[in-house]
Amino acid sequence: MIRHREIRRQEQIRPVRRTLVPSRALRKRLVPKPSVEYVIADCQRKAGAGEATQHNNGISQMRKRMRGSPWARIFQRSLTTLTRSAVKTGTRAVKRALKPAVVKRTPPPGAGGWSLGVAVRPTGARRFRLYRPPDVKFGERLPLIVMLHGCGQDANAFATSTRMNRIAMRERFLVLYPEQDRLANAQGCWNWYDTSSGRAYGEAALIMNAIDQVCLLHPVDGTRLAIAGLSAGASMAALLVTRQPGRFKAVVMHSGIPPGTAHSTLSAMGAMHGHRATLPPVATPVTMAASWPPLLVIHGDADALVSPRNGLAAAHLWAAAAGAQAGTARTVQRGQRYPMAVTDFKRKGKTVATLVAISRLAHAWSGGAANKPFSDGKGPDASRMVWAFAARQFRT
Repeated sequence: MIRHREIRRQEQIRPVRRTLVPSRALRKRLVPKPSVEYVIADCQRKAGAGEATQHNNGISQMRKRMRGSPWARIFQRSLTTLTRSAVKTGTRAVKRALKPAVVKRTPPPGAGGWSLGVAVRPTGARRFRLYRPPDVKFGERLPLIVMLHGCGQDANAFATSTRMNRIAMRERFLVLYPEQDRLANAQGCWNWYDTSSGRAYGEAALIMNAIDQVCLLHPVDGTRLAIAGLSAGASMAALLVTRQPGRFKAVVMHSGIPPGTAHSTLSAMGAMHGHRATLPPVATPVTMAASWPPLLVIHGDADALVSPRNGLAAAHLWAAAAGAQAGTARTVQRGQRYPMAVTDFKRKGKTVATLVAISRLAHAWSGGAANKPFSDGKGPDASRMVWAFAARQFRT
């Protein structure tokens, strides 16, 4: 009896192991319900998958129909042809746009050096190009010809049209080509007329800076300098000589306007048509004979842009300041080139100015390269005339 009671007591004390199974209500409370955002996203995902499947099936069916349709094949071929044509047209347009830049970087033809330099002053800077003939010997000193381009040109284009480097290579002299900045003048013209604001004198000083730099760094004979120019470059060349006449042995104006004719843009337009009088140079016959270089004027009688009266005025004013008298004009023609009338102005047997009036020549460099802007290959060779005129002065 006692034994039985002890067993029952131990069973009451021993813990009972049971498996707890939650009820259905408890399970509903324990499992979280999906949020509204989750339900919406799930619906959109299922709808998108269905639409993508329908879209792909539609494209496949369309492709099958287009393969079998002759009009679709014609349309596809036409579209391909138009696309290729548009690509070729765009390529040609890009090549045409890049061609001027490539040509501008290409040096003029011929042997010798073609270098780039920059003249800097507090008032600005100007680039220049320098041609140096080949095989310059150690200790050799060569003459320097300064060439100033006209409107719508740059140093490279002017060297190519005048072909002055070819003469420099044969006769052995250096050629300096200062270049106007398009920010200073949108057309690339030298501002020779803008004396009221002083801009003309500033540009003249920059050109002299380039000349001094070349004389210092290259084998230049500083006693044999000459300057020439076309159109606005001719006017700037004459202006530069009037400010520093002792630096040059010769000056050449081709189709230009003499300085002292204009002082602003508006007056320069009137001067181009020969409607303005020119102030004489500030010089006497004594100073002209002592330090001023002789002047060569080349002008075409068919020039509609710059009146030939400007060339005649330049020669007469230069001669009058020196007290020179005009000689008898002589007609010269070489082969099939345009004829020209040459008039020398002399004082005591010394040529002070020479006027060359070329028949049928418009506003262009006479005898220049054919098919180049502002260049006429049918005229007498102005580049040879420039060098011949300068060389005579170098020898005196």
